[in-house]
Amino acid sequence: MKEILREIGMIARALDSISNIEFKEYNLTKGQYLYLVRICEHPGIFPDRLAEMIKVDRTTAARAIARLEQNNLIEKRPDTSNRKIKCLFPTQKGAAIYPFIISENNHSDATALQGFTEEEIETAASLLVRMRKNVEKDWDFVKKGGKRTY
Repeated sequence: MKEILREIGMIARALDSISNIEFKEYNLTKGQYLYLVRICEHPGIFPDRLAEMIKVDRTTAARAIARLEQNNLIEKRPDTSNRKIKCLFPTQKGAAIYPFIISENNHSDATALQGFTEEEIETAASLLVRMRKNVEKDWDFVKKGGKRTY
């Protein structure tokens, strides 16, 4: 069997490393830019939903959210229907960084897909979505305490 997941992992780690270096001037480290992008795209998102979107546990998300809040890139506000729940919003400073992050993402996409035809890009995107959906089933199962059999 081809080592597809190893290739995907290498691509993800390389791009993450590049992003961490390029976003350092904004005090964004260790993938915090992923959180900021999702918060900018979904203002008012709940922390648990954000963790689910990024596929990390609550503790990991809470640490990243706290750092973003400390750096004045996001803010927590009480939910209008349940004041115990805090919603996440980008600050003006966080929203100002968002276009740069998206530009970097677009550049990385263009670099990764250099030499691909439109049909190949569509096929790759479709196949990756199918792979993600397959993996999400296991992620949900294990996250809820299940044990996979090998």
